[in-house]
Amino acid sequence: MANQGEAAAYYSGAPQQGNYYQMQEPSGYPQQHAPPPPPQYNQNYAPPPPQGVPPQQNGYQQQSYGEKPGFDQTFKIEKPKWNDWWAGLLLIAVFLGYAAVSGIAIQGYSHTKGFNGGGIYNSRNDFGLDTNTIVLFAFVLVVAIVLSYAYMWCARAFTKQFIWITGILNIVFGFVTAIYMLSRKYWSGGIVFLLFAVFYVFCFISWIPRIPFSVVMLQTTIDVSKKYGHVYMVSLLGGILATAFGAWFSVTLAAVYVKYQPSANNPACNTGAGGCGSGKVIGLIVFITFAMYWISEWLKNTIHVTISGVYGSWYFMGPNSFPKGATRGALKRALTYSFGSISLGSLIVAIIQFMRQICSAAQQGAAQDGNMIGMAIFCCLQCLIGILEWAVEFLNRYAFSYIALYGKPYVAAAKATWKMIKDRGIDALVNECLIGPVLSMGAFFVGYASALLAYLYLIFTSPSYNSNGSFTPVVVAFAFVIGTQICQIFTTPLSSGLDTIFVAMAWDPEVLMRDHTDLYHQMVAVYPHVQQAIHA
Repeated sequence: MANQGEAAAYYSGAPQQGNYYQMQEPSGYPQQHAPPPPPQYNQNYAPPPPQGVPPQQNGYQQQSYGEKPGFDQTFKIEKPKWNDWWAGLLLIAVFLGYAAVSGIAIQGYSHTKGFNGGGIYNSRNDFGLDTNTIVLFAFVLVVAIVLSYAYMWCARAFTKQFIWITGILNIVFGFVTAIYMLSRKYWSGGIVFLLFAVFYVFCFISWIPRIPFSVVMLQTTIDVSKKYGHVYMVSLLGGILATAFGAWFSVTLAAVYVKYQPSANNPACNTGAGGCGSGKVIGLIVFITFAMYWISEWLKNTIHVTISGVYGSWYFMGPNSFPKGATRGALKRALTYSFGSISLGSLIVAIIQFMRQICSAAQQGAAQDGNMIGMAIFCCLQCLIGILEWAVEFLNRYAFSYIALYGKPYVAAAKATWKMIKDRGIDALVNECLIGPVLSMGAFFVGYASALLAYLYLIFTSPSYNSNGSFTPVVVAFAFVIGTQICQIFTTPLSSGLDTIFVAMAWDPEVLMRDHTDLYHQMVAVYPHVQQAIHA
């Protein structure tokens, strides 16, 4: 049995508030699974233990007396409370700029609505995006919402088969999309989708031995989310906001082309602020695309931080001492004290995603011009940027889980979280779990469906502005981005719960063995190395 001094040593480097964990060996463990004494970490990155919890009674059981403490009392944050505030102000400024550009562009579009058509047809615009494109993006949004919701439903209803369903559907749909585009001689899009499909075949085959462990983690995440229904309420609200923003972006994108695309017969050039010009169109498209990435990333990460507060409360406090108003408290922290930190982390990812989008557009343009060397160069560059994006997002997920509970600045949280995960061996479990890649594959599946819908729409409606196919790469690329971003926001509850559980295991593996023994034994049954990983 470990004494109070050992527990204090375990939390070395963090403020101590008393005997929060009176360590003793849990009963009922098989001899071969008996946990060793808690390791002595003197790393100065362990979080402070939850506040407001009475001393432990009767071994490890938590006995609450009186009213339960709130989230802010359970997971207190140190001053200064407002971290990375400059990034938050910059995000607000970008949002206001986006709103101004959108308002001016939509005003120009509204004055020439008759010229651009009132629906799919009857447009006299033969030089840029018009009402036909807005209707296209409306269909894309509907498909993205329906498929994202169906994907989440499959995760809850068919948890064990979910990984297989995702992998197989993603591969099949990728090949179908690629083959159809190639049959239509749309070489750039067909080759890109074909490469993605082949890559996913290789990945999925290599993932098969890791599926049992991933199923256990996914089932745990879903069980917790079902018990605390606010998780799905946050996801639903986030999905609605993402859809509304996607619709706003779609209208703004078309309106910018309508308002500023240079042409002798463009009446919008003489209305509202500014004249037409190719440079103006490129500059505004670059700005609103970057703003779209940053704002949507911020929304996704705000949902992640909110839900991480719920899962962190479940892990550390258990159902009996679950903090009052955990969801509301975590959301309040995400929108106030951690707003700047979330904005900063989202900015880094948005910049990388934007660079990748530019490479993708350049690759498709080179393919249309028959420049195979340029296409190969941009394809390789896109892959390198994709690896960088994966690494940053990987770090962000766990850093944001830390920020959710303890309100640290972004850079400090990222450094501490990564060092903690590596030093304590949890990186082995993270690499063994497939849920993150599977959810990404699901988002890409929705993106494929959105891109294919946009491509088919352009073929069958044959808008006059796209008579030579010059706008096909632009429209298909944006449809893919919109579908992918919406699905990622819908699936955030699952990925956030999983990330928080992994980080919490790194913070305090003893809680897993003490208060979540069923989960611990299930993990040992499908992945025995977990016994060494959490004691590394």
